[in-house]
Amino acid sequence: MTDVTDHLPPPTAAPGWLGQATEVEKSRAVAEVQGAIIVAQRVPRRLDTARTMMAESCRMPRLAERAFFSYSRGDGQVTGPTVHLARELARCWGNIQYGIAELRRDDEAGLSEITAFGWDVQTNVRASTTFIVPHKRDKRGGPVQLKELRDIYENNANMGSRRLREQIFAVLPKWFTEEGEDICRATLAKGDGTSVDDRRAGAIRTFAGIGVTADQLERKLARPAEKWTVYDLAQLMITHRSLLAQELTVEDAFPQVRVTADEIRQQATTAPLSPPAALDVGADGYDPDDPERPM
Repeated sequence: MTDVTDHLPPPTAAPGWLGQATEVEKSRAVAEVQGAIIVAQRVPRRLDTARTMMAESCRMPRLAERAFFSYSRGDGQVTGPTVHLARELARCWGNIQYGIAELRRDDEAGLSEITAFGWDVQTNVRASTTFIVPHKRDKRGGPVQLKELRDIYENNANMGSRRLREQIFAVLPKWFTEEGEDICRATLAKGDGTSVDDRRAGAIRTFAGIGVTADQLERKLARPAEKWTVYDLAQLMITHRSLLAQELTVEDAFPQVRVTADEIRQQATTAPLSPPAALDVGADGYDPDDPERPM
């Protein structure tokens, strides 16, 4: 039996020497970790202060709007806290370090090796994960290989942020994160004080001002307007701000539905022909509304 390792390239030998810049960076990293631990022990977090900071942040509409993700899967709806909320809760909790790093990129194999971690330096609780990210993007017709450097970077950053979110939540107390989520939900439900129905109508009017129809909004959210939730409205507000800031184009945010030639042919062969409309004629054989009808 052939071992799969026989097909792998030989390992690259480590350099026999390290430059001065590398040695300085290693020393700096060790000193930074030691300093963080010392500071955390000398200035420990106060739970009352952390909770107060968290409550104030989660009452901010701008944070609450970015606190949850929502998307359709099958017949249900998947929702959860975002990495934006995780980072803010980590800031309020204090004495936490977190991050993502690309360890290796192999353009020939079309994949990257990435690590994400969260570390409570006060309690020395650490969570980390190392994972492989293929240079591909899922689409309806199947995964598409990424070639552009920007596409690969954005794909790696997106996948890294998802893992980072989980590592931060792994080191934060569960009660702390749940309390923050509850306050964010209350902030979203309150909104600007108007009803959800009024906010739905307002969102449709707002997007109509930039040429986006209600049908496009419903396709993006995968459900009719009367079923939009406060999380959906929050996502639309983020999209609208990105459009105004020119970070996103209407074509990218609301792609047109592509119709293939096969679909057109199938519709032409299956659609029944509509019979001609019957004319409303009088006793004299003329249409009563015909201006040419003889009097």
